[in-house]
Amino acid sequence: LALMAQFGRDQWRAQGETFTVWFRTLNRVAIYGVVPAAQTAAARGVNADDEDPDATDVSVVVRRPFASGLLDATWEIPRVALVALGTASIIFDGLSQTVAFATVFGNPALVQKTVILIVFLWVIAGVALVVGRSVSWGAIGAGLTPIAVGYLVAHYLTYLLIDGQRLIVAASDPLQTGADLIGTAFYTPVHFLPAGLVWTIQLAAVVGGHVIGAWAGHVTAQRDMAARASEKPPRDMRHRKIQGTSTRRIPNVRRREIPLAVVMVALTTLTLWSLGQAIVVEPAAGVQPRISLVSPPR
Repeated sequence: LALMAQFGRDQWRAQGETFTVWFRTLNRVAIYGVVPAAQTAAARGVNADDEDPDATDVSVVVRRPFASGLLDATWEIPRVALVALGTASIIFDGLSQTVAFATVFGNPALVQKTVILIVFLWVIAGVALVVGRSVSWGAIGAGLTPIAVGYLVAHYLTYLLIDGQRLIVAASDPLQTGADLIGTAFYTPVHFLPAGLVWTIQLAAVVGGHVIGAWAGHVTAQRDMAARASEKPPRDMRHRKIQGTSTRRIPNVRRREIPLAVVMVALTTLTLWSLGQAIVVEPAAGVQPRISLVSPPR
C-alpha cells in the first residue's frame, strides 16, 4: 500500500508487484485478457494521453487467438529476467527432489540449499539474458513464457489435485486446534489419477509449451530482426546512400535463433528427465535422515 501511494496503484501493480506482473505475463498465453486503459480512454471520455501507460482497463475483457498475446507484448529486460527466474525456480523445485540431486549435494541445510538455489536461478537467468541480447528480448520472452506455463502444469498438477484435497481437512480444523467442526478433520486425500494419465498430461504440458514457445520465439525474432534491419541510418551517413536504397541486410534469422533453440531444448529435456526420476522424500522431524525412493511420476 505504501508503494502504491508512492508510485501510483496501476504503475506499481504493473511494474513492481511480483504476483501481478507474473500473472499478467502468463496471461499472454490465454485466450482472454484485459486491454490497456489507453485503448478504452475515448469510450470513457478520457484523453488517452492522460492515461498511465501501464494501466489496464479491467472492466473490458477481450477474446483473442490462443497465445497471440505473446506477440503483442512489450518485452523489456526486467520482464525477461522475471520469466527466466520463474522458469528456473520450477525446474529447480523438481530437480531438488531427485536422487541425482541428493547424490551430488547430499541433504543440504537451509542456508546451503538457498545458496544452490540462487546460483541455479542466476545461471538460467544469465543464459536467458545472453540469448535475448543475441537474438532479441521479444524472442526469449515470448519463447520462455509458454514453457513456464507448461512446467507449472507438469510439476504442480498432482500437488493441486491430490494435496489440494487437504482443504477439506482445513475446513474442519481451520486454526489447527484439533477441532472437527464438520466431521472431515481425518479425511485422507484420494489418489484418483492413474500414473499413466498423470505422465501423459505432464508430457503434453511440457512438450506443448515447448512447441508454442518455439513458434512464438521464431515469429517474434523474425519481426524484431526485420524491424532492426529497417531502422534508419544515422543522419551523418545519409549523404553516402542513394535515395530509395538500403545497404542494410536482414540477418539470417534462423542462424541467429540457434542459441534460442538450444536453450529451449536443453530446458525441456532437463524438465522431462527430472519428471521421470525417482524422488527423495525428506524424513519427518526427529527421524534419522535417510533417502526413500518413490516411483515417478509425482
